[in-house]
Amino acid sequence: MDTTDPARESAVTSYAEAPTRTITAGGVTYAYRELGPKGGIPVLFFVHLAATLDNWDPRIIDPIAKNRHVITFNQRGVGASTGEVPGTIEEMADDAYAFITALGFDMIDVFSFSMGGMIAQDLAIKHPGLIRKLVLTGTGPRGGKDMDKVVGVTYWDSFRAALTRSDPKEFLFFNRNATGKPAAKAFIKRLQERADHRDKPISTKAFQTQLKAIQKFGRANPSDLARLTLPTLIANGDNDRMVPSVLSEDLHRRIKGSELIIYPDSGHGSIFQYHAQFGPVAAEFLAAPERPVD
Repeated sequence: MDTTDPARESAVTSYAEAPTRTITAGGVTYAYRELGPKGGIPVLFFVHLAATLDNWDPRIIDPIAKNRHVITFNQRGVGASTGEVPGTIEEMADDAYAFITALGFDMIDVFSFSMGGMIAQDLAIKHPGLIRKLVLTGTGPRGGKDMDKVVGVTYWDSFRAALTRSDPKEFLFFNRNATGKPAAKAFIKRLQERADHRDKPISTKAFQTQLKAIQKFGRANPSDLARLTLPTLIANGDNDRMVPSVLSEDLHRRIKGSELIIYPDSGHGSIFQYHAQFGPVAAEFLAAPERPVD
């Protein structure tokens, strides 16, 4: 358990310096980090496949934490959180709800990426009124066309990365061209800015279980996303190989009143490649007064 002085903690606005805390709910001890000014509706970050607390780009989190209470967390069985990774996205959403409830929040904003966006969709549908605003990036809907192919893409790109002794995210998240390669290197470098008290890496078993859960999600019957009436911002690159870009357009069509941003010459990690543009956009979206969805 972190023993950081609460007065000092409230002033932390750099993710690289955010203290790691734990809370127990339903027999599971969840590891999480928080930063930004306390008070108001917090912004919870739902992370991607195989990711831990150390996989969030500080250039995305820091602009939001400047004025908002931000919380990142590990799902059950991931990193320093205890237990075993559940076999379905829906169960992951149930765990997220248990974590949120344990923290004492009855309303949150959500920033999600990739698998995190799948969990966030299930959470929003199952608990109407819990999420005030929703950011969905690099993700797609339940039953989305070709989403179940993520397993093959992930293993193939991980193999390609191993051959060059690179981080798999360089292949999975970015185009392998003159624009994407340097953006990938810069992204991986930013993930190393936190030098102390880093998270425990995800286990191979946990990673494989998550992959199978995404595959099931991709092959399942579609959710009724028309039920989502909350303000929603959707973003992706124009060449997402993990979760096809057309699925972001599908989300936009199905979630009434949603906003869509497609970044050019970018892939799954477009928001990290375009962090200088998207960080402020996301912060403004989350800070803006609520408008009723037409």
